[in-house]
Amino acid sequence: MTTTHTIVRGSTAEQLADGPTSTITLLVDGEHTTGATTINRAALAVGSPGAPAHRHEHATETILVIAGSLDVLIDDTVHTLAAGDVVFIAAGTAHAFAPTPGHDADMLAIYTPGQERFAYYRMLEQLHHGEITLAELQATSDRFDNHYVDSPAWRESRAGR
Repeated sequence: MTTTHTIVRGSTAEQLADGPTSTITLLVDGEHTTGATTINRAALAVGSPGAPAHRHEHATETILVIAGSLDVLIDDTVHTLAAGDVVFIAAGTAHAFAPTPGHDADMLAIYTPGQERFAYYRMLEQLHHGEITLAELQATSDRFDNHYVDSPAWRESRAGR
């Protein structure tokens, strides 16, 4: 069956706490869009670690900064984005993001093609609550197309913050 549209009301969208300083609002997943896209919104408070360095082998990621200031790693360079800025990240590109020190960031993340990703975000919340281990999360890399990578440039940019 082809899905012609999906409407998600912000007031009833599922929200997860993946840490003490960030929430993720689940908007649409691949199952809701016949695999076309996955979209979530992340509110990252001052001091949030954001997302560690990672890459997606199959999905592109587009980030729109709704409000605040967001530091984004692309390969080995950290860029600072402001409200209204957009970054497109091609599949296979190492990236990470976190609010710029001293700032909050509110962002929309759009993945194409879409896939099952909401279960991954629920696992992040489980990790935050100590219900699963980091090793269990990392074991899902292929399933959720989220592969953690080492980034000296990102570590250096976050040092002492």
